[in-house]
Amino acid sequence: MTAVTPHPTLRPNELPDRAAELLEGGARLALVAGHDDRPAGGGLRAVYLFTGPDVGARTELHVPVDPDEPHLPSLAGLSFPAGRFEREMRDLFGIVPVGHPLPRRLVRHFHWPRGWFPMLSDAGAPPEFGDVDGPFPFREVEGAGVYEIPVGPVHAGMIGPGHFRFSVVGETILKLKARLWFVHRGLEKLVEGRLPADALPVAERVSGDTTVGHALAFCQAVEDATGIAVDEDVRRLRMVVLELERLYNHVADIGALCNDVGHGVLNAHALRIRERLLRLNDQVTGHRLLRGAVGIGTATVLRLPDPDELVDIARDVDEVVTLALDHSVVRDRFAGTAVLTREQAADLGTLGYVARASGLQVDARHDHPTLSAAFSRPEHRHTGGDVLARFSVRAEEVAASVDMIAALVSHLGGVPAGRRPEAGSGAAGSGVGIVEGWRGTIVHRVELAVDGTVARLKVVDPSFFNWPALPVALADTIVPDFPLVNKSFNLSYAGNDL
Repeated sequence: MTAVTPHPTLRPNELPDRAAELLEGGARLALVAGHDDRPAGGGLRAVYLFTGPDVGARTELHVPVDPDEPHLPSLAGLSFPAGRFEREMRDLFGIVPVGHPLPRRLVRHFHWPRGWFPMLSDAGAPPEFGDVDGPFPFREVEGAGVYEIPVGPVHAGMIGPGHFRFSVVGETILKLKARLWFVHRGLEKLVEGRLPADALPVAERVSGDTTVGHALAFCQAVEDATGIAVDEDVRRLRMVVLELERLYNHVADIGALCNDVGHGVLNAHALRIRERLLRLNDQVTGHRLLRGAVGIGTATVLRLPDPDELVDIARDVDEVVTLALDHSVVRDRFAGTAVLTREQAADLGTLGYVARASGLQVDARHDHPTLSAAFSRPEHRHTGGDVLARFSVRAEEVAASVDMIAALVSHLGGVPAGRRPEAGSGAAGSGVGIVEGWRGTIVHRVELAVDGTVARLKVVDPSFFNWPALPVALADTIVPDFPLVNKSFNLSYAGNDL
């Protein structure tokens, strides 16, 4: 089901032409990872993973980097996401993207010590932190009547920290700058040297609301690296719990969006439905957030969800959505607010419901299927890129997920008997896992050492791609709509250590 092109090793000066060829052919840049191979007798290395355009296709480019002069040509002029990956790689590995148009820090805040690159094998303990490089250089917008509104990084609620700097005239937003990475946890470093089974609990916690998505991507990467063959019924069971995760998160967002325009009653009903789904999760897997359901080569549930119960839940959700969109005030606040055009969404490399609401057909369930039966893309009626479209796509995906779970449960017929996965090669290698989490496409790439432990894990959460789209959509929107627009994107502050 996956067509993997054998990875070539390129010289740095060969990288731009090969990357341009892939991008012009319809591939997308899914991941860029730095590597420090010096403990194994090598040097530094950068890995570029491209996916598509054919179903299941992926291509890796490996570029050795001189540790004494760790320079690579920047691909930022070819791909916006490449520029962000390059800045991340420079912050963590010290690999410099030559010719980058914005070569300043992304991950490492300005109190992080200069010249300390934490992902290097000889980085050692962090030196003393302090105000070394001064405050973050927010670009000031000047003109008559322009003023700034700083928000965060500490917010009123149980959410992660992020700083938003608004440049405003009256109530109209001229420019927004989002600043993240306040709680970089170093998860990729934390799993190095662990056996994959011991690293799995860390992968489950990359983003707390995406347990299954990240656990499954990690397991697929390990299975790909070791050649473990996964039974088809196990794959179906994994898809069941993946869609259960999509359901409870989409329902929560539907209610929160209603709440942000003052319709608290509908939010209360959405939370009631979400609680019903969380209890169903617990009955199916023994955990409300579905932890422990996905293992390397396996999937474990206590029972299968009842399709009739899910159909009843879908009707309940549809009633909430209908009441919301039939309300003139709700529809007026949603329609035309914070439009992200199809062209903008494509240029920024957006994923998931954000991309689909702007008319892009991006879905790893179709593009990188794990089952022999093809996934049918849901038909989305609203693709105008506004809050209404991002709300409607969620609602349409709820119905599609219920239908998908019913089909999978029907095919399974019952909880599959416990099967041991077919043994893999056990040899050191690399592997990739690609999963359509509820926010969008998740990618994990793992390299295993000869003793079977994790030598390198690279995690890409869809929020890494989607955060830059929020300020673009907010241009010319009014400040009071920021909470609504922010929730319509609902990006993770934790995914990939954001």
